Amino acid sequence: MVKKFVLAPDSFKESMSANEVCQAMTRGILKVFPDAEIVSAPMADGGEGTTDSLVNATAGQKIKVTIRGPLESQRIETYIGLLGSSKTAVIEMAKASGIELISKEFRNPMITSTFGTGELISAALDQGVEKIILGIGGSATNDGGSGMARALGARFLDAKGKNIPFGGGALGQVDHIDMSQFDQRVQKVKILIASDVTNPLCGENGASVVFGPQKGATDEMVKQLDQNLSHFADLVLRDLGKNVRNIEGAGAAGGLGAGLLAFTNAKMKRGIDIVTDAIDLEQKIAASDYVLTGEGGMDFQTKFGKAPYGVSKIAQKYGKPCIAMAGYIGKGVDVLYDEGMTAIFGIQSKANDLEMAMKEGAINVERTSENIARLLAIK
Repeated sequence: MVKKFVLAPDSFKESMSANEVCQAMTRGILKVFPDAEIVSAPMADGGEGTTDSLVNATAGQKIKVTIRGPLESQRIETYIGLLGSSKTAVIEMAKASGIELISKEFRNPMITSTFGTGELISAALDQGVEKIILGIGGSATNDGGSGMARALGARFLDAKGKNIPFGGGALGQVDHIDMSQFDQRVQKVKILIASDVTNPLCGENGASVVFGPQKGATDEMVKQLDQNLSHFADLVLRDLGKNVRNIEGAGAAGGLGAGLLAFTNAKMKRGIDIVTDAIDLEQKIAASDYVLTGEGGMDFQTKFGKAPYGVSKIAQKYGKPCIAMAGYIGKGVDVLYDEGMTAIFGIQSKANDLEMAMKEGAINVERTSENIARLLAIK
């Protein structure tokens, strides 16, 4: 009988994309089951690699765009994804407003902006989409999503009716929000925010205090940024009638979560759930014999919304064996055995430094997949 495998790994960061992991797994399996039916479903959890995973899994396409980066003077070439079988776009804010786009010495959340993310949304609207999946991890910003809204036509005016400068440092100057030129197409699309961050917008657990320092904010900047976001929340409530101050996840991506909730009809959802829905993973697993998943490292944190956990829970629902592999296995990984994971394999063949381990990732995944298949072939 032909065996059917579903391959649903996340990327092995800095080593292999999720699609490349699928290819390596396939090579290993076919050495043992040459007639196997293999369904590749490269995964992501809403963070880096989500666009590529969803495009690859749905035979979609990438649309290249030139937009503004986190700094006002930056111009960058990037892309949005269009899913193959639906009018759905997928966007990673990190590709427009991400911290990796700025060298460490220039990181400053007082002036960085989410304007480029708004441009990506506009580019998606130009494609006539009905739904946008927006991953908001890895930001360089703390502007409450005001830059995003500006790119879509909102105006943030001071007491003299002039546009304020870009960045979180200027939000305290806003006197009122003008929505008269806002792109009305935004209200006609469904926007899903892929984020597992639960921080509120302001306060000791808010965007500025928790995430500001890693974006280059000093203690003094953090205090100012938090005050500015508080002022921003007051204006959003007064001018837009939306209370975003204490909503879980409003503080994600320097307050972009709040901005999306304020200026669009966006809803927040766990990244892994959005991805599994978009690629019909449940249907694929239900029709399979075996499920393979994995990521670069697995430990107790994997249970909190990481891709292998989401895959294992679906496999558990349908009583399918779910086998994971990882570059390294950390403490507490055994909790996954109660969550649908059948077995977890480390892929290293010998003691290696990190550079060599990443270089040999595909070889190690292929070999481990072959060995797993040999175990499964035992009658």
